Amino acid sequence: MTRSRLAPGTGIVTVPGGAPVLRTSGGEFLRIDTGGVTGEDLVRRLAGEGASDEGAYAAELARLVEAFEAAGHALSTPPRPPLAGRIVHVLGEPVLTAPVARCAGAEGAEVHRITPDGVAELARAAPGDGAEGRVAVVWCLDSPVPDGLWDTADRLPGRRIAWLRCHREGAHSWIEPLAAAPGDVTSRHIRLRRLAATAAHRELAAYWAGHRTPDTGPRPTEASAALIAALLTADLIAWAEAEAEAEAEAEAGGGEGVGAGTSRAAVVPVRRRLRRIDLRDLTLTEHPVLPVPDVAPLPAPTAVRTRAGAGTAEARP
Repeated sequence: MTRSRLAPGTGIVTVPGGAPVLRTSGGEFLRIDTGGVTGEDLVRRLAGEGASDEGAYAAELARLVEAFEAAGHALSTPPRPPLAGRIVHVLGEPVLTAPVARCAGAEGAEVHRITPDGVAELARAAPGDGAEGRVAVVWCLDSPVPDGLWDTADRLPGRRIAWLRCHREGAHSWIEPLAAAPGDVTSRHIRLRRLAATAAHRELAAYWAGHRTPDTGPRPTEASAALIAALLTADLIAWAEAEAEAEAEAEAGGGEGVGAGTSRAAVVPVRRRLRRIDLRDLTLTEHPVLPVPDVAPLPAPTAVRTRAGAGTAEARP
């Protein structure tokens, strides 16, 4: 018989002189109606130690365990790593990509190093090759983003390939929103939004274009790089969970969803969240951001001839 174990983060609290209580992964305490089953037998079964369930209360114990499993408080099989079955390509500065690769690999991802040319190949690949919803690209820079560097990678969400990136500007590192589907926030959208949000837009554009004095840091330390890697990995986990939920809904006949990554614990959804880390004290701020809609081109000027006039007058809308 399969033995259930408590789900990660849950536990049974045995109150002296009272019935056992479930502490959920969210920190709630729920009373357990054990019926005729002893608290000791229930705890032993849910702890994976077995129980004396061959007696009169075997069926009742089995029903209790099934109720725990149905509510997600117990598992009959070990939990699957959140990034299992996902491929994560990393590129950029080794001081950042090395901890990202370690963190993503520890969560079950198959991690590969990739080059900018490899990213361009992913963006050009034909649809239906199995990459949709299962492949992510993480690009980490220890500098401002040069003009045009990420233009090709911005096409990855159109292929349903997750696109995640970070860069540094002086003492601040920026983690841009994960983009995983058409309509998500790309690096181009971030640049446009930031230029629109500051009165110093000419100066910021010049800074990005390289018209600046040499970089004086601070460079990422082991601590700050670990923090950035952990935040990037958390975004990847949110994306993988959303994709898994969309796949489950599609299999159940609930329609095909778009897994763009929305963290249950986040106030701002992952795909709408721009984060800034101050490398001097490791403080983190979050800023909601929306994609920039495409603007229709202005109509071409039209020529209008007048009978009374002495020639052609050009009318512009």
